[in-house]
Parts: sequence; structure tokens; C-alpha cells
Amino acid sequence: MENSGYTLPVFAVAAAKAALLHLQQRQSPQTVELDLLPGDAEIPIEQVAVLDHNRALAITRSDPGGNLDLTRNTPIWADVTLDPFSGESLSLVGGEGIGKTEQGQAAIYHYARSLAETNLRELIPQGKTLRVAIILPEGRQLAKRTSNEAFGVLEGLSLLGTHGIAQPHTAIESLNHAKTRLQDIAKQQSDLIFCIGSNGLQVAERLQLPKTAIVQVGNWLGALLVEAGLRQVRSVLLLGYHGKLVKLAGKIFNTSSHIADGKLEILAAALAQHTDDVKLIRGILDCPTMAKAYQYLEQENLADRVFQDLCDRIRQNSQAYVQKYADTQLEIGVILFERQGVIVAESAIAPQLIARHRP
Repeated sequence: MENSGYTLPVFAVAAAKAALLHLQQRQSPQTVELDLLPGDAEIPIEQVAVLDHNRALAITRSDPGGNLDLTRNTPIWADVTLDPFSGESLSLVGGEGIGKTEQGQAAIYHYARSLAETNLRELIPQGKTLRVAIILPEGRQLAKRTSNEAFGVLEGLSLLGTHGIAQPHTAIESLNHAKTRLQDIAKQQSDLIFCIGSNGLQVAERLQLPKTAIVQVGNWLGALLVEAGLRQVRSVLLLGYHGKLVKLAGKIFNTSSHIADGKLEILAAALAQHTDDVKLIRGILDCPTMAKAYQYLEQENLADRVFQDLCDRIRQNSQAYVQKYADTQLEIGVILFERQGVIVAESAIAPQLIARHRP
């Protein structure tokens, strides 16, 4: 596919496969073939070497194709070891440069693990356990240029994604795609659901909301809310991670961290409506992530009140934004959830909007 590349999990598993083949066959493959679930790919291998009688290392480099991606050309190492069977055939762990969740687990997600299972398991000898450590030597430094910490990934990059091919796109192409999707849905129904990110889709599925009403909006909240107003949509239900949607409470309608990232300041201002304790407010500003800030407020028994106020402010600001730029009224409901998809607050109208989407 012209100008397309691959996501980080693909290169990580390719390096692991190359190292395993080298360990077993003493061959130095220049490329390896992978099943991408679905599709397939041939990935170049830069270097491979045996480190011990049961251990090998392979290196490849990220190529995201036409995407503007800060991981372009970054080295990806796979350090593989074949040990006596220890209860599982394959163990995939994060080495240096792979981020950790707030629970201390390696930020290696479902697609990466499924990709490893599919492409490595059949190569593991009977009676052996294959231990694969993925290393991103530049990961810790690159992570400082991302918003990973806002999503609870610390000290490195994540092996995230739901597919292997990284489709080339620009910001304006993403916006136009979302607008086209919105326009198509608006021809069929007047109540829409805006989902921010893959976790928004998971929450929508858990709430049994129809896929036919869902628009994935990325960071373009303001532009797409106005588009909904111009298309005479009756209502929009916003489903989003609290660290993203809270920006609308500060009248930031493009939620990209490259545009503005004042979420903790917005949260601190909301907290100031409930307490005069400067120490508490400063405590919010000192939190490294929104998840930590939420936990902090929970400990102070203030989370429910503060996030409910934020829901109301998001709704009010969004409706005012549509009124200003589309000269129309739009019903807007808000549901905020934390990183794992647990709902932390919702606006009063949200249950009514959910009911509209159910038989």
C-alpha cells in the first residue's frame, strides 16, 4: 500500500522472530514474514546476533510510512531467550524504553500480544519457554515528546494499536474523514454519539450503543460539534477519557496536546469552587497525570462533585460554541471515564440520550 508503513508492535514481533530463527538455525535473515491479523508483511531486519547458547538479539527500525510519527527510524530490539518450560510457552515483557502503566505493568497491549502469539508460538520447541524482552533504546527520551503520561503510560512508549498497517494521513484528512462520516450518519438519524479514542468505543459498546450512530472524532471536537449543528442534528452524546474531554471545560475545542494542554489547571480551577485550601489545589497541579489527580480527589472525597461540575461546564461550553458558530441549538450530553473505561461522571441529560439509542 503506497506510503503506508507499520505500527510499532509489528517491528517488535519481527525482531523477536528474527532473533528466534537465528538462535535455532544460525541463519541471519535479512527480512521476516509476519501475519498481521489480517494481512501479511515482510519486515527488514537490520542486525541479528547470538548472545549465548540459548539467547539471541535482533534489531529492526520503525517505518510508519507517510505518517508524521516521532518513532520514525527508531531502533527496536528483541532480546529472546529459550529456557526450560516454566508454565507458559511465550512470555512477552517490556525492557528499557517500553513504558509502564500506573500499576507497574509493561505497556504492551492486546494487539501486540496477539501478534506475538500468532507469529512466534509455532516456532517454540516443545518443552521450552520463549522469553521475549522488547527494548526501545530511544523510548524513554521519545516519550517526553508525547502525551503518554496523560494516559497513564510512564517512562517510555507503548506497544499500542489495533492493527499492523499505519495508514498515512494528515490532520486535515482525519478531520474531513470524520466530517464525511458525520454527514452520512446525520442523513439517517438526528442523535449522534461522539467517541474519543478506542476506549470511547469500548465504553459505547458496554453501554450497548449502536455503531451506526458513532462518529470517531479524534481531537477535532469543536469543528465536528459545529458540523453537527450545521447538519441539524438534534443531539450529541460525548464519550471521552476525562484527561481529554476536560479541556472543553476550559474552552479548548481541539484536544491535541500539541495545541493546548491545560487539563490540570482546568481541574484545579474547578476544585477551587469547592475549597479554599490552597494546599489541595496545589496538590492537583503537582500530579503527573489526570489519573493521579482523580485518585487524589477521591482520597479527599471531592472527585464526584468536581467531575460532575466539569461535566456541566463541558456541556455548557459546547452548546455555547455550537450556538456561536452554527447559530443553532444542539443538545449535548457528556460522559467522562477514566483510563480503564470506568465512568466517573455524566451530565444529567446523558441517560436520556442513551435511551434514545435503544429500542
